[in-house]
Amino acid sequence: MNHLKHFSVFLFFCLIFYAGCVDKSKPTEVGPDGSTFHGKKIEAKGALTMKQLMDQMEGKKEMPAKVTGEIEAVCKAKGCWMTMKRPDDKTMRVTFKDYGFFVPKDCNGKNAVVEGIAKLETTSVADLKHYAEDEGLSQAEIDKITEPEMDIVFVADGAIVK
Repeated sequence: MNHLKHFSVFLFFCLIFYAGCVDKSKPTEVGPDGSTFHGKKIEAKGALTMKQLMDQMEGKKEMPAKVTGEIEAVCKAKGCWMTMKRPDDKTMRVTFKDYGFFVPKDCNGKNAVVEGIAKLETTSVADLKHYAEDEGLSQAEIDKITEPEMDIVFVADGAIVK
């Protein structure tokens, strides 16, 4: 009986190790046009432009949304976040719900559709520096980050990368 207990513990740790090794940036599906789907399967139809999202967020703390835009940067470590260009020369940070999926690390410049929750949020200096490190910025650029940032962020349930 003791051997069974040890085997069960061994099996449990093997499963935990395997779950940590799964590549979460692999698409759940590839469309006929080469688009890749990540996380919850969503449709591009009905997506807002970034300007429309910003206009609709006016005066709100958060709202459900589907938005399309160009990917400017992606986490170089795992693909666990990305930024999308906005019309005001800023970017919107997109993270993925519960770190349940990631996007390919090489999708800068591609278009994306994300669906989830847009929020007006303050990002701490520590988090901004962490994101800058993930993006591969120099230490000098990271050291310039000294103030928290209040802006629109997005937590996506699903993403399409085109």
